[in-house]
Amino acid sequence: MARATEPAASGEPTGSQLTASLVPVGLMLAAMWVLEIIDTVVGHRLDQHGIRPRRLDGVDGIAWAPFLHGGFGHLIANTLPFAVLGGAIALGALKRFVLVTVIVAVIGGVGTWLTGAANSVHIGASGLVFGFLTYLLTRGLFARNLVYILGGIVVFMVYGGVLWGILPSPGISWQGHLFGAIGGVVAAYALHADREAADSASSGQPGKPGTSSKRKSLIDRLSPPGYEGS
Repeated sequence: MARATEPAASGEPTGSQLTASLVPVGLMLAAMWVLEIIDTVVGHRLDQHGIRPRRLDGVDGIAWAPFLHGGFGHLIANTLPFAVLGGAIALGALKRFVLVTVIVAVIGGVGTWLTGAANSVHIGASGLVFGFLTYLLTRGLFARNLVYILGGIVVFMVYGGVLWGILPSPGISWQGHLFGAIGGVVAAYALHADREAADSASSGQPGKPGTSSKRKSLIDRLSPPGYEGS
């Protein structure tokens, strides 16, 4: 992140910035693995802290569930897509990754808590994976950005098949997949949709002369004064 008052040689992020933006992805994965090792040692007692639908003692599972898994096979299955998709979002834009993750986790978690089967416990990072996937697939449409659209096509070709996981299936937290995917689309809209241009088009009133019809993104509006968001 660079101060707006300081001249920069290039608008492209430096190597150190790219590396730093990937640190949260690595830290989240490290936390998942450490917790799974601990969970194995204590007889999988940590798993009870997942999302328990419509129970007050299961609300905190919205925060814990992405870090808990039903064994190393479950964790391994989530590790690579989380690293690849999360890394693609975080690359050069730490705030973007944080915002997408929070939006997806909240919508996915609340949706699971509201609609999950009674007396069930939902754990795993797959809700985040589905949210990351749909965010990458749809952000180009909201941003009207050709590079994002092409990137979304590549992502769909590689991971599009997992979207079948949003369909009801016994023994699978398909609610987490479905609402995580919805959260990804919401995140793409919140971070990239050009609402002011859309409002002008729907009202039939063009923007004022000398002003830009493109709004600041959510990331820019949350940035401290004097800084440029990435």
